Amino acid sequence: MRAHFGGSSRQSLMIARAKLDMAVKGSTPETASQLCTELFFAAGVLAGSISLRRAITDPSRDAKAKGSLVLEIFEKSLGSAALGVITDISALRWSSSGDLVPVIEQLAIEAQASSANIANELDRVEDEFFVTSRAIASSFELRKALITVGADQTKSALVVDLLGKDCSASTIKLVTHLVNNLRGRSIEAAFADYFYALAARRDRVIAHVRVAVEISPAQRERLVDALTKQVGQPVRINIEIDPTVIGGVSVKFADELVDGTVSHRLAGASRALVGQNT
Repeated sequence: MRAHFGGSSRQSLMIARAKLDMAVKGSTPETASQLCTELFFAAGVLAGSISLRRAITDPSRDAKAKGSLVLEIFEKSLGSAALGVITDISALRWSSSGDLVPVIEQLAIEAQASSANIANELDRVEDEFFVTSRAIASSFELRKALITVGADQTKSALVVDLLGKDCSASTIKLVTHLVNNLRGRSIEAAFADYFYALAARRDRVIAHVRVAVEISPAQRERLVDALTKQVGQPVRINIEIDPTVIGGVSVKFADELVDGTVSHRLAGASRALVGQNT
């Protein structure tokens, strides 16, 4: 989440997010939302057991043994997609066993964000989440009610009453889970964590495209279609006109760059030639 993970956990988060990409590729809003539900469930189970978290993150145990443990604990409660994600996560290395739960929570939020994106509602969910966080922050009585320990049903009903008429199902689901799973955080810190995860998923489905000259609406549509097919869910593109691009197109998703420009290929060829002459 917003936490500054150590090196191993930071790298594992990147790998885990790629696993989630594969799990939600081609999903319907319903299947992505179900994946969110099951990942939240797994995070809750692990949050309640220090010994289980330590067993799964123990670097001295091999991946097969940890995968077997995950299967034993979750086989009857998780679907194949969620079980696959948790099994893959168990094989990764962690700087601290305490990093496991926030990472799985982030993946759950991103799965719901994917559900919203597939339904063309991701912008709406982010806007609703912001408005809701401000409403809670500005009301002492509402904030007090939503941070009360051990009142999950009451808080869930309050969220539905507060948001049910106007907000999307994704927003209601995420806010309900947030208020019932603060896990030692202030409600403001929890909202910040959820905002971070929503933005992280948005970055995975917005492509920054560099081209030498303006492309036509038809070319833009074909590019969106091709990228959407590749990613497996709706993709939006931001176009940058860059005269240094010599033919081709450069596409960047968050920290992933796919550069097919002539200038990039020429630079690669130049580096190869220099390498041959040294």
